[in-house]
Amino acid sequence: MDNLITFSIAVFTAFFAITNPISNMTVFLSLTQGADKKTKHDINRRSNIIAFVIVAVFVLLGKYIFELFNISIPAFKITGGILIFFIGFDMLQSKRSNVKSLKHVHVDEDIAVSPLAIPILAGPGTIVTAMNFVANVETIHIIIVILIYGFMNLLTYFTFRLSDLIVSIVGKNVISVIGKIMGLIIAIIGTGMIINGIKLSFDFIT
Repeated sequence: MDNLITFSIAVFTAFFAITNPISNMTVFLSLTQGADKKTKHDINRRSNIIAFVIVAVFVLLGKYIFELFNISIPAFKITGGILIFFIGFDMLQSKRSNVKSLKHVHVDEDIAVSPLAIPILAGPGTIVTAMNFVANVETIHIIIVILIYGFMNLLTYFTFRLSDLIVSIVGKNVISVIGKIMGLIIAIIGTGMIINGIKLSFDFIT
């Protein structure tokens, strides 16, 4: 039981850092600027549902994806760790992807799919993080990962819904600081995955 609690905390921390609802909230505001409340609500709801389905599919089919492409768990952890580390490093350097830097976007519900659901909410970092937690684990761990990511989508949904109010109260500078802290956490998580992958590699060799 203690192991499951520890596992759940680790999964929640990783997902919260990589999805970062507070930081992504400013992206949502930028993409939906000028839209009415109903359109914002529809985009918010659709983007989170689509992101959940994408990650859940990768979590459930992760084992078969490994077998199909003959991917070893150590190789996946090392490669995934490197990817996640650089995502966190970019956040620490206050760099944003071109998708997240969009200032002028035609407000259309299609943005719920791209760029909101993919790659902002369910990008490579999120998918790699999810699959890392379900690599070579029991069914209960897979269920926990899906439930926690679903909770993160719910949290993101309400964050986006209250985005105007939150920005007016907290301020953009505080949100920027939170983004840097999340970047540091993500970089540490990536480093841990690399170390774990290297250890597993030596176990396989021996």
